[in-house]
Amino acid sequence: MKDKFIIGRYLPLDTPIHRLDPRTKLIFVFLFVILIFFAHSFATYLWLFILIMIIVKLSHIKTWFLIKGLTPIWIFLIFTFIMHLFVTKGGVRIFELGFVSIDTNGILEGIYIVLRLMFIMMISTVMTLTTSPIDLTDAFERLLYPLKLVKIPVHQLSMMMSIALRFIPTLMNELDKIILAQKSRGSELSSGTLMNRIKAFIPLLIPLFISAFQRAEDLAIAMEVRGYDANTERTSYRELQWKVKDTIVVLSIIPIAIVLFVLKYLGV
Repeated sequence: MKDKFIIGRYLPLDTPIHRLDPRTKLIFVFLFVILIFFAHSFATYLWLFILIMIIVKLSHIKTWFLIKGLTPIWIFLIFTFIMHLFVTKGGVRIFELGFVSIDTNGILEGIYIVLRLMFIMMISTVMTLTTSPIDLTDAFERLLYPLKLVKIPVHQLSMMMSIALRFIPTLMNELDKIILAQKSRGSELSSGTLMNRIKAFIPLLIPLFISAFQRAEDLAIAMEVRGYDANTERTSYRELQWKVKDTIVVLSIIPIAIVLFVLKYLGV
């Protein structure tokens, strides 16, 4: 499980994507996700997929490794597709049985929604794989700095987001240990019908939640012992430096958007 859920991990490599300012990556990912929701044809999704693959290549992340990270959400993606398949109506009706029917619009909308979720997951995973947790926290805090003027605890919010991301692989590791412990006691977790598998996983939730609360408490105690105070001004170990290449990367979203809207306007 832990080898399949890679979002929240960090790969310390020396690549063009790793060397970018973390604020640049956050801004680019935010704008890129917005563009994903404007895509509504196979040509526009192909354009976005090519861009994601270019980013993956520049970050030296193996494509199979990134695709493997989508494994834990396949059930959710399939459920989403099936839901749109039967709910969305319009176009040519290709199947009908009583009150159940499937239209071409339902198929297309289901495919588009699945592609959107996959692309969002992929680009977000690339960001976490190429940005250290400390840099992510600093980037969140710098970008949200204007909110301090209205007394919003920006640093606390940034720290919460960073810890939440880092907890994902930790919890997956803990879930692996619990599954192995249950299997050693004779529990069948990977055989039987889908409903039986779901029922078999329910007993895993209680020890997983207990472990999560224990780890959260240990982390809080460790931070307190080390003198962490969220209300005091803090300095950064590494100062973030915005360079010309960061400006170029952020501005590159403009031609990307232009090509996207041209493809959408042409209806291809």
